[in-house]
Amino acid sequence: MAEPRKKQRLSQVHRVSQTAASNRCTSRGSQRDGNGVQGRFVEGSILRITMKNFLTYDYSVVCPGPNLNMIVGANGTGKSSIVCAICLGLAGKTAILGRGDKVGLYVKRGFPKGSIEIELCKNGGKVVINREIHVENNQSLWMLNGRHCNQKAVEEEVKALHIQEKVGEFAKMSKIELLEATEKSVGPPEMYEYHCELKNFRNKERELENVVKERANFLEKAKQRNERNKHDVNRYYEKKRHLDVIELLEKKKPWVEYETTRKELEGIKRERDEAKRQLAALKQAQAPMLRKIQEIDNQLKPTEAQIKAKTVAIREASNQCKQKQDQLDRKHKEIEDIKQTLKLKQMEEEDHQKRISNTRRTINDLKEELAKVGDQPDVTPQINAINVELRRNQEERAKIEGDKADLRRERDNLYAECRMLERRLSDMNNLLNAKEEKLRDRHRDTHAALQWLRQNKNQFTGNVHEPMMLVINVREHRFAKYVETHISFHDLRAFVFQKKDDMEKFMTEVRDKMNLKVNSISAPEESCSRRPPSRNIESMRRFGFFTYLREMFDAPDEVMSYLCHQYKVHDVPVGNDQTKAMIKTVIEEPYLKVLYTTEERYTVKRSFYSNKISTSNSAVQPSQYLTITVDAEEKQQLEQQLKTCELKLKDNDERLKALQSDAAALDRRDNELLAEKKHLSEVKGKKRQLEQKISTKQDSLRQMEQSVIDLKKIEEETKQKIASVNSQKVSIVSNFMAQMKLRAKLTMEKVYLALETVGLTAEKTKLENDCREGASELKTTDQKCNHLEQRKVRLTEHCKGLLKKAKSICKMQYDESLPEDLRNVSVFHSVFSCGCMQAFNKLPDTLDEIDAMLNEERSRAECFTGLSESVVEEYNRREQEINNLEKELEEKSNALNTYRQNISEAKERWLNPLKQLVEQINGKFSDFFRSIQCAGEVDLHAENEEEYDKYGIRIRVKFHSSTQLHELTAYHQSGGERSVSTMLYLMALQELNRCPFRVVDEINQGMDPVNERRVFDIVVRTACKETTSQYFFITPKLLQNLQYAEEMTILCVHNGPQMLSPNQWNERTFIERCLQKNAQT
Repeated sequence: MAEPRKKQRLSQVHRVSQTAASNRCTSRGSQRDGNGVQGRFVEGSILRITMKNFLTYDYSVVCPGPNLNMIVGANGTGKSSIVCAICLGLAGKTAILGRGDKVGLYVKRGFPKGSIEIELCKNGGKVVINREIHVENNQSLWMLNGRHCNQKAVEEEVKALHIQEKVGEFAKMSKIELLEATEKSVGPPEMYEYHCELKNFRNKERELENVVKERANFLEKAKQRNERNKHDVNRYYEKKRHLDVIELLEKKKPWVEYETTRKELEGIKRERDEAKRQLAALKQAQAPMLRKIQEIDNQLKPTEAQIKAKTVAIREASNQCKQKQDQLDRKHKEIEDIKQTLKLKQMEEEDHQKRISNTRRTINDLKEELAKVGDQPDVTPQINAINVELRRNQEERAKIEGDKADLRRERDNLYAECRMLERRLSDMNNLLNAKEEKLRDRHRDTHAALQWLRQNKNQFTGNVHEPMMLVINVREHRFAKYVETHISFHDLRAFVFQKKDDMEKFMTEVRDKMNLKVNSISAPEESCSRRPPSRNIESMRRFGFFTYLREMFDAPDEVMSYLCHQYKVHDVPVGNDQTKAMIKTVIEEPYLKVLYTTEERYTVKRSFYSNKISTSNSAVQPSQYLTITVDAEEKQQLEQQLKTCELKLKDNDERLKALQSDAAALDRRDNELLAEKKHLSEVKGKKRQLEQKISTKQDSLRQMEQSVIDLKKIEEETKQKIASVNSQKVSIVSNFMAQMKLRAKLTMEKVYLALETVGLTAEKTKLENDCREGASELKTTDQKCNHLEQRKVRLTEHCKGLLKKAKSICKMQYDESLPEDLRNVSVFHSVFSCGCMQAFNKLPDTLDEIDAMLNEERSRAECFTGLSESVVEEYNRREQEINNLEKELEEKSNALNTYRQNISEAKERWLNPLKQLVEQINGKFSDFFRSIQCAGEVDLHAENEEEYDKYGIRIRVKFHSSTQLHELTAYHQSGGERSVSTMLYLMALQELNRCPFRVVDEINQGMDPVNERRVFDIVVRTACKETTSQYFFITPKLLQNLQYAEEMTILCVHNGPQMLSPNQWNERTFIERCLQKNAQT
């Protein structure tokens, strides 16, 4: 590298903590003030960047120069962190960086907050923007020039300084995107707006052209259709004239009907009035007799009231008599019951005597039979022998029943044990089914392969295990998350084979033939399942480790062997919260590579070169599959126990059947012995039985003779009870006779009142008969009046209906009064208008003539078939549409002409400056390419000048003299050639760009050394001009012996364990030592 000249700016960026150290701007005051650098900063340039607890930096201050700033450092040292600080410090979006979507992720790990402070150049002063980022709520606090503000104020300040967000990656843009990015980047502010306006104008112009064309076609078709319908419209109007005559006839007909009915109504009214006068005269002649009848009615009312009162009193007396009669009936019934009781006692005594007589006869018969029974031989020894054998059988039966009871208890216990084992196996199967359901939901191909394996397991010679997630059983639920985090899901759903031949056969069937996507694993030939850990767990308990991962679960030997071999589960310790608290000490242990705390997994890596430790940690996610645990060995033991239990049950049933057969044989022998014993006992005990029966009958006879009933005493008691009841009947009869007398008295009084009523009623009847002679004529007259009244009402309603109908047909208001002179058809002059009246006068005046004319006109109208009003409506509607379309077409044509005029003006405003801008870019781009002995040009490309959304910037380059200019694409140029072209295009934009600074990140990657050196020289020449804005060029490496300019600032980013702290760094001492070292060499 060439030695920097006297005024060359050099700054260092360091970072502190375990891996980095921070720096401060060196000699900033002297550089700004002494060299006059402050004056060369354009408005909006960055003067200072301060980062605290930001990404990899604890604290760092970066002081860039006004022109080209080379940020150099190895990968991972923190170059891009400076770019992130610039973006986020100037209110940029995290999405631009592509590093993290939350701003809290940019704070250094382990710190609650971080901050960025950027100092910008501004005419008349400086702008200092400070952003403090808080991790907890992912929020930021903003300060502008030392005052608190919101993000919007910062964005407005940044926008005022013409600082733009990331325009895009030019190398990946299409021609159209490149044009838009160029307009935004170096064009005037209104250029991109004019372009967007032109595209909108063109879209609207296209829409208007389509509308005008569509409306013109529709107008022509509408005119053609209306011309075809014109003849039908003329025929329709001719039919309409006949229909109008019909309408006039139908309007006149109800008025003629109304007038006829009205005249009939007037005659009915006169007849009704005459009948009413006759009815009044008849009513006046019958008035005296009616008054006399009324007087008799007045006399009858009090008498009838007295008769009703007497009737109520008679009813009350009758009720009292009935009650007394009921009491007498009850007393009669009571006497009958007493007599019936005496009769029952008498019958009972008679039966008693009969039983005594029968008992005496029975005793005599038994004595006679006892006398007949002679001496019988002794059968006692035979009975004793039978009793001995019965006792022996009973003892044998008791033994059999005891054995049967023992077998039943044993069978019940076996049944209970079988049910318990079946339930436990069912629970285990349900858990396995739940695991299988999860497997089927997550990976159906693996589940399908599992079903095939279960049906074809006999095809394999070695052990074949179902997917790991089904055969791994975690010993405690809380351990499942560690095991599932450590083993990938691809292996959890993998089948494990003891032999590789079996695995190949399986994969041929399920993967090649069944086209299933499954994983399979062959276990190591030498088992690793018992491999010991590198350290005893007891020696690690001081860190909080309590077990190794292998001890947390059970699995078949082949599965465990593979996990120990592949995932080292035998050597991965699991700790608790104590481990988390001591994590910095724990990761220093040289034998640890992977470890777990309560909620996190840590991976420890040690550098092969520097022995430096790097760690990464991730959260342990909750388990999804392994929380369901089933112990395979326990399940196998349960199945074996169930088979044993079923065999025992079968043996128990056979032994029980044998005992039941023995018991049945004993029962048959007992029945035989008992029958023989019964016969001998009957022979032996017949005499004794007869003696016992005689004694029993004699005892019964004595008891019956002692229990004789005293009938005389019972008869005396019965007579006393009957006398008491008869005395009560006498009292009831006296009360009954009193009520009967009262009822007879009231009845006589009622009869006298009835006779009086009969006399008055007879007189009333005589008067009514006298009135009836004149009533017939009165009734006839009254009926006539009613009939006439009803007819008058009907005719009135009919007239109203006819009048309403006539007014409705003539479209008169319902409440509009009829003229007084409307008495004949000629009065229509006063009802209708002159034109309508002239038509009415020409029409007939009688109903018959009107009906005849109606029939004639209807016949003529019916001749015009196939016509309807819709034809005329359609014709008129189309005429109106044609008029509207002509107006609309004229308006749209005018609007289209206006839009074309606007497009022409907008195109002139946009295209001319754009062509000038592209020519300027092309000139600089071509110069740059000529300087590297290549050719390149930039032009404005458009296939159709009217399609403004298809305009683009076309870059054409030539890197070899033997080739032609080709458009810059991924197919014609290599990656390095595209990088050179993109870099030179950016440099061509540099002097035209109105942005105060530009950041380019690792653009020289992929270039060959020759092109990289050429591009670097162009960047230095272009970016170090006084007229250009600030430029940041980020690269991890540089070629040797490059040419540098004194306007450049080189920012070296260092990283390593031997870094000096910021207060020990001295730039001058560093340069002196470098010079001395170079002089010595």
